[in-house]
Amino acid sequence: MGKTRTKLVEVEEKELDQKSKDRKEAKKISVNMGRFYIKAHQNNTLISFTDNVGNVFLQASSGAAGFKNTKKGTPYAGAKAMEMLISKLNNFDIKEVKVFVKGIGPGREPSIRALFNSNINIIAMEDRTPL
Repeated sequence: MGKTRTKLVEVEEKELDQKSKDRKEAKKISVNMGRFYIKAHQNNTLISFTDNVGNVFLQASSGAAGFKNTKKGTPYAGAKAMEMLISKLNNFDIKEVKVFVKGIGPGREPSIRALFNSNINIIAMEDRTPL
C-alpha cells in the first residue's frame, strides 16, 4: 500500500464566528395570547399552536414524532408529540395560553398532561368534542 494523500483545509475563524453569532441572535416572536389545538383521533394525535387570531405557528403529530402505523394511536405517542411541540417553542415569548381539545383518542390525556408539566401559563381549557 502507498502513502495516503491528505489535504489540509484552512478555514478563517472570523467566518465561523459570524455564522455562530447569527444563529444565536434569533429574535423571539412575542405572543400575548396563544392557543393549543389538540385533535385526538383513534389513529393519531394532531397538535397545533396558533395566535389569538388563528395563524398557525407550529404543529406536531404522533407521526411527525417518529411513530408509524398503529403506534401513532398510543398515549405515549401523544405525549411525545406534545413534548416535541413544546421543545420548538423556544423562539416564542408566550404569556398566556388557551387549550382546545377535540376527540376521544388515546393521546388526549397524556398530551394535556405534558402541557401542564411545562412552564406555560394556561388560563383556560375547553372541550370541543361533538356529541
